[in-house]
Amino acid sequence: MRLIRNLLWVDGLAAAVAGVAILLLRHWLSDWYRLPLDLLTFGGVVNLIYASYSLSLAKRPRRPKNLIVLLAVANFVWAMVCLRWAVVFAGTASLFGIAHFVLETLFVGGLAALEWRFRERLQTA
Repeated sequence: MRLIRNLLWVDGLAAAVAGVAILLLRHWLSDWYRLPLDLLTFGGVVNLIYASYSLSLAKRPRRPKNLIVLLAVANFVWAMVCLRWAVVFAGTASLFGIAHFVLETLFVGGLAALEWRFRERLQTA
């Protein structure tokens, strides 16, 4: 399956694009989302750190299973963090801010599920 073969590239590139975009637009997004600037800065930095890890795995021809498991767990944890922020900031953030957290929860949670399900195949994909 082509998607599985490229899953780590999709994961890493999505995190890199999101991280750069959030960091570049964080002042504007802070106003538009009605969220703290520090929160957006933190999210952008986490995305870039995560992207470097995911992309480092993607370029390897063979990947240890424990590193794939760590990636899936990291995605799951980040999805739960985003969901928590959606709940915590529900009373103060704009609809766009909440939507960002919910969509990121779904996207990253979906990646976690795929990486977990196909962890054996991703070792050599």
